[in-house]
Amino acid sequence: MNTQPHTNSYIGRLHHADLGEMTMKLERLMTITILLLNRKRVQAQELADQLEVSLRTIYRDLDSLGQAGIPIVSYTGMEGGYEIMDSFRLDRQLLSFDELTALSTALRGLESTKAYDRSNMDLLLSKVGAMVAQAEQGRAGEGDRIHIDFTPWKNSEEDQERYDSLRQVLNERKLIRFKYTSRTGGEQEREVEPMALVLKNYAWYLHGYCRLRDDYRIFKLTRIRELILHAETFIRRAESLAQLNDRWKTPEIHEANERFAVVLQFKASAAVSVMDRFDEKDIERLPDGQILVRTTYSNERWLIRTVFHYMTDVTLLEPADMAAKVKQMALDIAKQYGGLDME
Repeated sequence: MNTQPHTNSYIGRLHHADLGEMTMKLERLMTITILLLNRKRVQAQELADQLEVSLRTIYRDLDSLGQAGIPIVSYTGMEGGYEIMDSFRLDRQLLSFDELTALSTALRGLESTKAYDRSNMDLLLSKVGAMVAQAEQGRAGEGDRIHIDFTPWKNSEEDQERYDSLRQVLNERKLIRFKYTSRTGGEQEREVEPMALVLKNYAWYLHGYCRLRDDYRIFKLTRIRELILHAETFIRRAESLAQLNDRWKTPEIHEANERFAVVLQFKASAAVSVMDRFDEKDIERLPDGQILVRTTYSNERWLIRTVFHYMTDVTLLEPADMAAKVKQMALDIAKQYGGLDME
């Protein structure tokens, strides 16, 4: 007596089929499955039209799916068609509706970075949609209530081309050369082994091994100029992406033990910007509408930039020595504009 399940005999027949026909059939079976998971009911003629095959082929494919263990039910009449049993949808759902919604939202946020081709991302999103159980589909619109957009404020065609070129050399492990402007304004030519691309704070960065510095470095893409892609390949170094990210610490983290207290007084007109920049626990609203902010900084340059960003809408009250530096800088700036009367 033959005790082997139907799926084994089906797979056995596939092994004897022509490889090209088998590949096409597997693609059709996957497409049919995704359609049935996404739709309540689909008619055989619709499947035949979409896949550009005969009705007889569709019937054979549906039979093959049934033998493979997918419970497909057929209905007759004007509203008839084929659907997958609801019990199968529920049993096969490994993620909850809320988890699937979160996954879909995250993928759409990733889509805004243009990190992947649109066609690939659309296919991935459709696969996630296929995982949503039929019993939960009435809530599908809830995923539209949250939108994540990582699109940088500066998003020119040149930036996109630079990103696309770097993604290409990452896959091909090719050496690159470019001119790079540091934070202090200096420019040097770098020869780099590219290792990874990272999106941080709405900006793309490149992890790489700099042959000039003989060490790992990270480069902001907007500061890269005259990018040259070499034909020379290299053997990727053993450092993982997690290790590369561990190397990349902001000055604020490195200087955590060197922070100093700051008191800033803002005019009422700057209230919205203050709320965007500072934590609520650091904000004190005064009766006249002005705002006091008590916080800490780890870098004098960052504090000075904050003060000059707000111009006359802020006064640095503490520390006194930093307030004196800000005053002197303001005087130096005024001197750059000839003809100004200064007392």
